[in-house]
Amino acid sequence: MPITTRDDIRNVAIVAHVDHGKTTLVDKMLWEAGAFEARATVESTGERVMDSGDLEREKGITILAKNTAVHYERGLSMVDGVVLLVDASEGPLPQTRFVLRKALAAKMPVILCINKVDRPDSRIQEVVDEVYELFMDLEATEDQIEFPIVYASAKNGRASMERPDNGGLPDGEDLTALFQTIIDTIPAPTYDTEAPLQRSRRASRWRGASTTAPSSASRSPSSS
Repeated sequence: MPITTRDDIRNVAIVAHVDHGKTTLVDKMLWEAGAFEARATVESTGERVMDSGDLEREKGITILAKNTAVHYERGLSMVDGVVLLVDASEGPLPQTRFVLRKALAAKMPVILCINKVDRPDSRIQEVVDEVYELFMDLEATEDQIEFPIVYASAKNGRASMERPDNGGLPDGEDLTALFQTIIDTIPAPTYDTEAPLQRSRRASRWRGASTTAPSSASRSPSSS
């Protein structure tokens, strides 16, 4: 069977503890990637697109896993890499550890994204060190420990490869640093050209990062 690589797609899972910002990050990625019509507004799409249920909007957390598109799927078996999203103040927490263990066991490449770097109580370098310790505790390989690090403020839609001061914003004006790191780190998927078509995918200006997954370590019966 002929196997082809889709260089315009990346299948990635966003793994995070509850309230570390994955829903907000996905929302900003969708907007920046042009997933909505030009006339779309926050009022027409909702403050956070991923929080479609009344309870989710009330509590401000994503309860049920969603399929969406800068294009997304929840199971680790469906992705080729992981964005590990960690709060710049709280650091890695137990649910993060659980899903990360599965990703490392599957030999997936990992991108560390330190989110909420603009929190007044952020302790960015300490949290990065805690993540390194977590990887070592989980017996990650040397290659897995050499992960790229992106610093972000999902709320402000900004990311950078340069570590900001605690409480400061990333120097990037948008999420380019995160999108580019996904493209550079996560391998492109392969597929059988003779397999039947399963679903269509909307075009995105970030074609190299058109598939991602907010699957995660949230308190949900459908989380991975």
